[in-house]
Amino acid sequence: MDILRYGSRALLVEVADLDQAARLHTALLRDPLPGTLELVPAARTVLVRYDPGATGPDRLAAALRAVDLPDTTTGATTAAAAGTVEIPVRYDGADLAEVARLCGLTVPEVIARHCAATYRVAFCGFAPGFAYLTGADPALRVPRRAVPRTRVPAGAVALADEFTGVYPRESPGGWHLLGTTGMSLWNPESDPPTPLVPGAAVRFTPADPPHPRRP
Repeated sequence: MDILRYGSRALLVEVADLDQAARLHTALLRDPLPGTLELVPAARTVLVRYDPGATGPDRLAAALRAVDLPDTTTGATTAAAAGTVEIPVRYDGADLAEVARLCGLTVPEVIARHCAATYRVAFCGFAPGFAYLTGADPALRVPRRAVPRTRVPAGAVALADEFTGVYPRESPGGWHLLGTTGMSLWNPESDPPTPLVPGAAVRFTPADPPHPRRP
């Protein structure tokens, strides 16, 4: 674990991998350190913003090094993410058949496996409201598309590598599209502006009985 000063009011904690970042974030959610104001997890870091009137960088760094990491991230919650977020999906994505081919599965099997998992928001990035969800069935792991799309529609449900995500607005993107959701996942006037905050649990459910064509 490396701890770096990040301006005058934050520390950046660098860890080995995504799993360790998630476990550190979980530990700090469950037992907040004195003086901390905000946590911002990423793939291999956790940014810890603090109140300089309540703690200092050296004291906070020492407390961070002493944190016991949980064995898993199961059960991590925040006040805004106390329950599981359920996202209805119409499995009509342009890449659904290709994902099935790459995984050696049928299209119905891809849909069933995608819906069976309980995901966790590891971190947010790329665009406002875009959450990187972990916990996908390993059988559905596929690389990013060789050629990204210049336009991915808002509400597109997609996957790449170990992540699943939902595009909250139209944007470029290189993930494989499984389907679409009509659920709004970004509203800057709400608090929080998205239900997909780090630590939240997420499930996908079919929006209607799927009748996809087999690949």
